[in-house]
Amino acid sequence: MLTTITAPHAPAAIGPYSQAIAANGFLYLSGQIPLVPDTGELLLGDVAAQTEQVVQNIAAVLSAGGSDFQHIIKTTCFLQNMSDFAEFNAVYEKHFISKPARSCVAVAALPKGALVEIEVIAAIISKGVLQ
Repeated sequence: MLTTITAPHAPAAIGPYSQAIAANGFLYLSGQIPLVPDTGELLLGDVAAQTEQVVQNIAAVLSAGGSDFQHIIKTTCFLQNMSDFAEFNAVYEKHFISKPARSCVAVAALPKGALVEIEVIAAIISKGVLQ
């Protein structure tokens, strides 16, 4: 059974997709960019500030879906510029302390001009706030 997850404390999807889908004990998060949940606007700032906002958005979706950072299995990270890798990594390692499997690639562009996007696969550990 598939369950669509909607997190009230994360930015709404900006296209025809869900914030996350729960299926067979796993939570599949759509890529999060540094949108401020209250305004839906891109957080301006360097890659470190944008990564912090992305992490906050991921936390909100994980919570709504019944998971947390300790149960992340895999991340896929997208950077607009690979020269931001060290600055991005400094923020990433503070939050993803369980060291999930990860891919990190540079891309030509991200939605709304974001510098970073992260998508996550996590194990579900509870019913979450909306299931």
